[in-house]
Amino acid sequence: MGETVNTLILGAGAAGLKCAAHAGPDVLVVDHAKSPGEKIRISGGGRCNFTNLGCSPETFVSQNPHFAKSALSRYTQWDFIALVEAYGIAWHEKTLGQLFCDGSSKEIIAMLVSELEKAGAKLWPKTEIKDVVRRDGVFHVALVRDGRPVQIEAKNLVLATGGKSIPKMGATGLAYRLAQQFGLAMTDTRPALVPFTHDDAGLKALAGVAVQGRASAGGAIFDEAILFTHRGLSGPAILQVSSYWREGEDVTLNLCPETNLADHMIAEKRKTGRRGMVSVLAGTLPQRLAQEVAERLELTGNLADQPDSRLEEIADAVHAWPFRPTATEGYRTAEVTLGGIDTDGLSSKTMEAKTVPGLFAIGEAVDVTGWLGGYNFQWAWSSGWAAGQTISGRQAG
Repeated sequence: MGETVNTLILGAGAAGLKCAAHAGPDVLVVDHAKSPGEKIRISGGGRCNFTNLGCSPETFVSQNPHFAKSALSRYTQWDFIALVEAYGIAWHEKTLGQLFCDGSSKEIIAMLVSELEKAGAKLWPKTEIKDVVRRDGVFHVALVRDGRPVQIEAKNLVLATGGKSIPKMGATGLAYRLAQQFGLAMTDTRPALVPFTHDDAGLKALAGVAVQGRASAGGAIFDEAILFTHRGLSGPAILQVSSYWREGEDVTLNLCPETNLADHMIAEKRKTGRRGMVSVLAGTLPQRLAQEVAERLELTGNLADQPDSRLEEIADAVHAWPFRPTATEGYRTAEVTLGGIDTDGLSSKTMEAKTVPGLFAIGEAVDVTGWLGGYNFQWAWSSGWAAGQTISGRQAG
């Protein structure tokens, strides 16, 4: 059994669905999952953090920081918001420009599928990709659909199967293998937007404690919540900085960035010098964390017993607490994959491979990784749109 299409999109996630809506007629989208948009469905606690008001190239990590500029500037967060509003999907800004559905992430999936259907594209879920070859300028793809082998011939092939993150949902790194098969280079890949692990018993005892802190590593700084867990550290600030951290490096934590702790303690000493040090620290830190800090800094005596210089040392330690992760929790809990298909081999305007006409790569499979908070979905929308526009434009031409 065989079929010929103009465009075959591998992957019915955010990027693949968006591409299908813009790639013109005669498009087939295939995915191994039983339903499209599975990562969309679980995102944002089921409400889909679908974009961010602050989206800009500076909020993405890539070996080529300029690569994302073209797609992001031509299909912006405002374009996607307009689409959401055209479908009557209610949304709200949660924090730091993060936009969520008021209702369910399933509304976003239904919208994307509707756009796909309006464009005349077909969607085949529960379809396995067995083999891909290119002969005489045509892609020949062996699929298995409903247990039956199907051969597809396509002029264009779009790699939109994502990265390695969340393998329980079927992530395999297929796009990377296919890209390499066609001679495209890869950058190193690693889990990103992922919690850290460590073997520090004292910190593990703080499981459940959270602070509004500042985490920094690799030159990046993020002010958001830091959460102590029984495995290590998590929370938005930690997930953000994980994209910049490398093994063997410290993460620096500011446990109370909104307070000048030295000035606060010196002022308190003038007023209530008889207070114990744990009590003083607990004025700005959670009680259990204050206790741990006091023990690690070997604090004894009352506030009045500490010279101002010692209080400044204590404050410096709290504002720049070094933390050495042993590792991350890995792809199992990583929200995205850092790295991927090297952008040097792709056109930033079209997302097409420079050396393989008709081969496109979009979304998480490409070495473009956004911050936490809707940025990676915006890259999916923008890169999918760019590839789709290119494909449909050639047909029209």
